[in-house]
Amino acid sequence: MTDTLSPAQAPAPATTSTSPTAGQLWNRSRSLLAALVFLLLFGVVYAIARSGENHAALDPRSPDPSGSRAVAQLLHDQGVTTTIVTTTDEAVAAAKPDTTLLVTLPDLLTERQQSAVRAAMERSGGRVVLLSPTDASVEKLAPAVRYTGPVPVHVLAPDCGLPTARDAGDAELGGGAYSTSARDADRCYPDTSGDFTLLRLPRADGGDTVVLGTHTLLQNENLAEQGNASLAMQILGAHPKLVWYLPSLTDASAFGGGRQNFLDLVPDGWSWAVLQLFIAAVLAALWRARRLGPIVTERLPATVRAAEATEGRARLYRRGNARGRAAEALRTAARDRLAPLVGVPPSQSHDPDVLPAAVAARLDDPATDPRTLLHGPPPPNDAALLRLADDLDALERRVLLNERKATP
Repeated sequence: MTDTLSPAQAPAPATTSTSPTAGQLWNRSRSLLAALVFLLLFGVVYAIARSGENHAALDPRSPDPSGSRAVAQLLHDQGVTTTIVTTTDEAVAAAKPDTTLLVTLPDLLTERQQSAVRAAMERSGGRVVLLSPTDASVEKLAPAVRYTGPVPVHVLAPDCGLPTARDAGDAELGGGAYSTSARDADRCYPDTSGDFTLLRLPRADGGDTVVLGTHTLLQNENLAEQGNASLAMQILGAHPKLVWYLPSLTDASAFGGGRQNFLDLVPDGWSWAVLQLFIAAVLAALWRARRLGPIVTERLPATVRAAEATEGRARLYRRGNARGRAAEALRTAARDRLAPLVGVPPSQSHDPDVLPAAVAARLDDPATDPRTLLHGPPPPNDAALLRLADDLDALERRVLLNERKATP
């Protein structure tokens, strides 16, 4: 009865499943889980340890090497009050004739913010200092200035008539180089390229705009070098009040003061990139669809007989000691063949209370227990599995013989 081991008739009882157990899965994955837990704990501990040490660069409250607490303290000792703002609205409101407005990251401002700062500059009457502006901001905030490119930061001589620069002497400047068309502008600290790293442009409102190519001289670690401290204090201490503007990505004024959603935070370039990727994906799908062509039939290179497939399946059962699975396959096939012989509908052929009773009625032999044969426990060994196959075969023959005798 090897044909009863058809793959389509082989349900999978859990008692003899060859799937990995929970213990096996744990043994295989515990090393990876331990590594992940270690990395997570290390990240948490490192973040906690560093949480009290990290401050924003150019923050006047920060004692870090990249912070600017030292210059803020020196200005405080000279009677200059420093106020930190993080929004454009606060910076615009604080721009007054007795105030110096320091914009630390002008390139981070949106066009709307740059326009607001520019309008405040033109009516403030005070000083505005722009740190390291490039083409992204200098045209809007200082129209008479042109950014000519990056230059290395190194010690430069003032080489100009501006009293602030002459008093400070040599200083560490560079970063960005500029040129200007304004005739009354002060051009200081020229680089080897011939352009300047510090410009001061008087404005019609009585104030002035200072364009500084680098923020290096404002940082704690560089303040004591050359004439950095003198130059920084004179530029930022020109008025009794200093507004230190640290632009923030969470500033709602960048979007007109309205509520921000996820799409507002996505740069325009990303939207165009996604559109291009979508078009490329559609074109690739059309190309592949045309390349594949219509579906065609193809003869198999070899034909495997059903008996060979059944024997191969049986060998796999034996190799995996899946006697319960093999026994259930034999019993399922036997039940499917016996049900029509004894008049049991297919929907009840696997009911342990219906088919065994109908088979027992046809046999009229108390020594035979169809229920044990058709729904019994898994065989404990290979010999018991062979006996089960023989008993099922004998049961089918007896039922078939009795049905033929009963048919007139």
